[in-house]
Amino acid sequence: MFSIEVLGLLLSATIQAGTPILLATLGEIITEKGGILNLGVEGMMAMGAFMAFLGTYLTHNPWAGFVLGGMGACFLAFLHGVVCLIFRGNQVVSGLAITVLGLGLANFLGTPYVGIKTVGFDKLDLPLLKDIPFLGEVFFKQDVLVYFSLLLAPVLYLLFEKTRFGLRLKAVGENPYAARARGIKVFFYQWVALLSGAFLVGVAGSYLSLAYTHVWTNGLTAGRGWIAVALVIFAFWRPFRAIWGAYLFGGVMALQLRIQALGSNISSSLLLMLPYLLTIGVLLLACFKKKGLDAPAHLGLNIEPKD
Repeated sequence: MFSIEVLGLLLSATIQAGTPILLATLGEIITEKGGILNLGVEGMMAMGAFMAFLGTYLTHNPWAGFVLGGMGACFLAFLHGVVCLIFRGNQVVSGLAITVLGLGLANFLGTPYVGIKTVGFDKLDLPLLKDIPFLGEVFFKQDVLVYFSLLLAPVLYLLFEKTRFGLRLKAVGENPYAARARGIKVFFYQWVALLSGAFLVGVAGSYLSLAYTHVWTNGLTAGRGWIAVALVIFAFWRPFRAIWGAYLFGGVMALQLRIQALGSNISSSLLLMLPYLLTIGVLLLACFKKKGLDAPAHLGLNIEPKD
């Protein structure tokens, strides 16, 4: 039966489901601001999720797993950078290969650990704030990574709009040749964008295994990486819009799980399709609103080395 209490639980679940998508989207925004197209987000999330689980399982320290998850994604990003930035390979093909590699490695290495639980990030009960009716249950009983993701969006906005580094990074994504003529080290900024963005993608995977489930299972990402890639377009490469978009997708995921739990006669297969139908709708919406998009002008295009 629908009530205020049920609505609070649904909104709380929406935030939890949307957090890994938000982290991955913010990471991809950083990478694409530097002009690099990374379609390997799904594979990087999977690798990050497994490495975070493994690190936590071995050390019993979720923060060690947190860092290791980010580094696992950075390893795959490094391979992507070697192909695209050093050998100037096709960024689309390389990204798809990274997805296949990441998913395959995570499933292969993780198979012996399927079903094993580990410690992770538990929900925080913030003093006083947790007791606020309705809002306390929804916003102030979340884990630390939820608050980290929400603080990250304004930090990235300030980085892109108010700092020299961020403005130079955007210049590299818009016109790397003009940036190079201005004395900006183009490849340095692209490497920083690629690796730092990948670290956040790995952290998104870490959230899935250390906060969302506390257990390892193959296929844990379940397409969230692809949703994050689409959400970058939906957010028009703007960090604040990514919050609303991620929670929109998270709400759809939480809703379909709630509907299944209530024993609805609707086919579970149809319910599982909802997030991906929304993804297609987002892409179609972006196609109708090409004017005003903030996509970097040189996104996905390789740069010729300096003579």
